[in-house]
Amino acid sequence: MSLSRSDRTSIALGSRVPASVYSDIEAYYSAQVAKYGATPLGVDWSCQATQSLRFVQLLKICDFSAPFTLNDIGCGYGALAAFLAVRYPEAKIDYLGLDLSRAMISRARRRFSGPDCRFIVGAASPRIADFSVASGIMNVSCSYSRAIWEGFVATTLREMRRTSRLGFSVNFLSDAARAKTSADASIERLYCTIPEPWIRYCERDLGCSVETIDNYGMREFTLLVQCDS
Repeated sequence: MSLSRSDRTSIALGSRVPASVYSDIEAYYSAQVAKYGATPLGVDWSCQATQSLRFVQLLKICDFSAPFTLNDIGCGYGALAAFLAVRYPEAKIDYLGLDLSRAMISRARRRFSGPDCRFIVGAASPRIADFSVASGIMNVSCSYSRAIWEGFVATTLREMRRTSRLGFSVNFLSDAARAKTSADASIERLYCTIPEPWIRYCERDLGCSVETIDNYGMREFTLLVQCDS
């Protein structure tokens, strides 16, 4: 499903996202982590294996052959930080995790500490990093209209572009996921889309080049966005 004309106009004008969107996201994920703890279910992933598979795709934007800085937008309880420590133990990464949920950040700080692994509460990074990633933060729309949610998505991508020197990556549920769960009432809170409108947005509005990954056996896709200037 492509963006409607009104959605495109909203994005083009850079309309402000209602503050309630951020507060509702914060409330939703704080409730999830309170219920399920620092586990994949606490950030709406079904299991560790699928969560890790998503991380593999997102991290394809990074160059592990040299030290780099990394912003993790919507870091939750720090699952990506743990994944990096196990999969790339020799890599030199200055990691900053951000999340709207204070409950999530509190758990992340209890699990990790150190000068190269920090966590803060917020929606956008206070620093420019070499790379940024966002795993799953576009998926749960908290039942907002498609137009409002796509304004949030566009704003998030624009902030990731602004705070990424070399590139950023993000994943989305595909329309195939919507078809799979159409009989489930929870679909009302999920945002499903196709790659094309967001590829166009990143290329046209953000001045980037984009690679799409959609062949990793899940009903979703990942965009690897290279910052061209």
